Amino acid sequence: MIKNKKKLQKILKPLVNNSELTNEIIATDENKKKIKLHSVVERPLTLFLNDQEIVTMMTICDYPKYLAIGYLINQNMLKKNDKITGIDYDKEISAVVVRTKLKTNYEEKLKKKTLTSGCAQGTIFGDIMEEFDNIKLSKTAKIKTSWMIKLLKEINTTPSLYLKARAIHGCVLCKKDKVQVYMEDVGRHNAVDKIAGFMHKHSISPVDKIFYTTGRLTSEMIIKTVKMNIPILISRNGFTSWGIELAKKANLTLIGRTKGKRFIALSGTKRIIYDNN
Repeated sequence: MIKNKKKLQKILKPLVNNSELTNEIIATDENKKKIKLHSVVERPLTLFLNDQEIVTMMTICDYPKYLAIGYLINQNMLKKNDKITGIDYDKEISAVVVRTKLKTNYEEKLKKKTLTSGCAQGTIFGDIMEEFDNIKLSKTAKIKTSWMIKLLKEINTTPSLYLKARAIHGCVLCKKDKVQVYMEDVGRHNAVDKIAGFMHKHSISPVDKIFYTTGRLTSEMIIKTVKMNIPILISRNGFTSWGIELAKKANLTLIGRTKGKRFIALSGTKRIIYDNN
């Protein structure tokens, strides 16, 4: 079992050597010099839940099955007790189909979708916010400031599509001072959903995990993290007022503007152990 986990960890890091994820381009710099660069390739991926078309997402398509599962979970279209009977990805037609034991029909809910600030994606708020209010995050989870420094160094030096081509977001699932899963995508919501799908598929407990994102700490990011039952969320980026309000409401440990030893703790500060003095 331990060997299997190590194998998964090795696989689920940015696939920088996958030639399908970037293109080499020729550009001109400010000195009129021709330079070679890499650009991220984004592709449409259409998601079906049983016989119903749910959404078409723009993604790098590195882990389409995890993305599909995570999207459905975070949109409340797939419950924790729903049994997935099959999941198929057809690269030729850029489609992924998730099949469940129970029948589903989300036509009406999809009409009521509320757009959020999550890079052109939307969140269906109704049931999600009702569930959000009832989630109780772990009070025993902790994060040490020394862990943060080590994690940031590892994340920032890990070979990634961001370092290779920019124009991409990263999300990382951590335990203590160790990186467990590192996902990237053109939209941070996709990177989050891929991690959610991975956790669901492999029955990974969220109660002692730390979540890191390169993106802003918006309301959508807080909602998704809380729905995943992860008690600690860190970003190198800034935050929105509603994001902070929701984090306080859920007792989520929210930490922004992390750089080196510096950070801003916005909520859930009782989980922070200051051991790097």
